[in-house]
Amino acid sequence: MMRDQLRNQVCNLKSGTAISGKWHSHKYYIVRKLGEGATGVVYLAQNENDEQVALKISFANMSVTAEVNVLKQLSKVHGKVLGPSLLDVDDWAVKQGTVMLSFYVMEYLKGEGFLPFISRKGEEWISVLVLQLLGDLEGLHQAGWTFGDLKPDNLIVTTNPFRLRLLDVGGTTQHGRAIKEFTEFFDRGYWGLGSRKADGAYDLFAVAMIFINGAYPKQFPKQEQPLKQLEKCIDEKKILRPYKKPLMKALKGEYSAASYMKNDILNVVKGGDKKPQSSSSTNNTTYATTGRRRRVKRKKKRTAETFFLLISVAIAYFVYFFIQVW
Repeated sequence: MMRDQLRNQVCNLKSGTAISGKWHSHKYYIVRKLGEGATGVVYLAQNENDEQVALKISFANMSVTAEVNVLKQLSKVHGKVLGPSLLDVDDWAVKQGTVMLSFYVMEYLKGEGFLPFISRKGEEWISVLVLQLLGDLEGLHQAGWTFGDLKPDNLIVTTNPFRLRLLDVGGTTQHGRAIKEFTEFFDRGYWGLGSRKADGAYDLFAVAMIFINGAYPKQFPKQEQPLKQLEKCIDEKKILRPYKKPLMKALKGEYSAASYMKNDILNVVKGGDKKPQSSSSTNNTTYATTGRRRRVKRKKKRTAETFFLLISVAIAYFVYFFIQVW
């Protein structure tokens, strides 16, 4: 009961609540709650320099070590910053110092959620952001990690330039281990299309579902034949149909690396870029056909004009001859 009360208290901290680190003595002031997961709650907070940060208080102290290690992995994978930068790790004395809860502080990423961004900017941005995501996942997978709980809620689009960043690393798992956190709609185990063993293909299944979710913002429940159901969903959306091949391969776990899925999607995008050229070619043909028709009309017009001219001359000659005779 005490644990439930503590959890309820930690999940509902009021604005202005001060969190003091026991070991580093840094203070953070709660602004508002950003989200809550299985392993803890994340708040927007301000540090002593009035800078905004993201602060996660963990319900399970052991999970902090694992998540901090993941953040360090994400901080620089092949020269890319995939997730928020780690700023501080400490303990907070709760209940007049009788209970210690671990917390860590991250860079606060300002931006827009994946689905709101797509809703505002248009569905054509889905492939652009997914290509970025696949490039980032390739580096993460090569480092031996599966992100795990990959879903739109854990993606944010920052600006200047638009860049997709990963949030909430609580579900990130080393390859070969059981996935720690998952969300059913994006989990291949829920759809009966694979295990919950951490590997690159697990994330790529989620990428395909994120792509589908971009076209179907309201998630739908699983039916009796999940793969056929998802295939039908792809077929029924114009924005998804060109990407059917890579999406189906990802859903069936046929990709061994994120780079292969990225290349297939990129090829579709390039093919889409050629469509206007094809359309232009068609237009050129249309223009040529129209030109020929115009030339034929002009030729017919000139022929008619010549014919009438000859008739007019003949009539004039006949009239002249008739006048002379008479």
